[in-house]
Amino acid sequence: MKVSLFITCLSDAIYPRVGEAMAKLLARHGVKLHFPETQTCCGQPAFNSGYWDEARASAQTLLDAFEDSDFVVSPSGSCTSMIHHYYPDLFKDDPVMLDRVRRFTEKTYEFSQFLVNVLGVTDIGASFPHKVTYHPSCHGSRLLGIKDEPRALLANIKGLKFVDLPYAEDCCGFGGTFAVKMADISGAMVEEKVNHVLETEAEVLVGMDMGCLMNISGRLHYEGKPVRVMHIAELLYEGVKQSV
Repeated sequence: MKVSLFITCLSDAIYPRVGEAMAKLLARHGVKLHFPETQTCCGQPAFNSGYWDEARASAQTLLDAFEDSDFVVSPSGSCTSMIHHYYPDLFKDDPVMLDRVRRFTEKTYEFSQFLVNVLGVTDIGASFPHKVTYHPSCHGSRLLGIKDEPRALLANIKGLKFVDLPYAEDCCGFGGTFAVKMADISGAMVEEKVNHVLETEAEVLVGMDMGCLMNISGRLHYEGKPVRVMHIAELLYEGVKQSV
């Protein structure tokens, strides 16, 4: 079984530790991640800005990079949902490419989906004695339907005290190019999200998409609030190391 890592732009350029955590966690369950070096951006920024030709070129590169992979795993619900929901639109007039897209989407998973639904793992033997709240990113929860998987993983961590995030389903205001085009609205949205995070009195905010987490973390830092922000793969791996 050839399982490949689609690292995504943010994780590759800014948060490589997320990919490292994924690789080390999956290795504990017999999965050695393959990393095609020709992979690139999923094309979502171009797609959202109306540059479909450029987005199509990025998509073509990904399709080629992962052609012979049995599974593709990504740390981003947003990028994974781009593949699942918008690649068919990009190639709707090309039956040959559309078939390749279908095969690509069928084997592509967000990290928690792959761990829980493909490998059948919900308890990785982790220990993390901290108060934690969870932000479900919009694309992962609404477009991919990821709801129970992250919670199942968190529920089996020894010592972790989970507290629900008020209005968790509300957007954090990032939205990729939205945060650039509508900066004032985006800022108001993330301010509201941070206020809800602080209401929980959690030590750690966890999520499954570094775009959202980067946005929330930036606001927390701006306000001088000592809440640690982690991708779920980072938290799980740190928990495994603590339990050894």
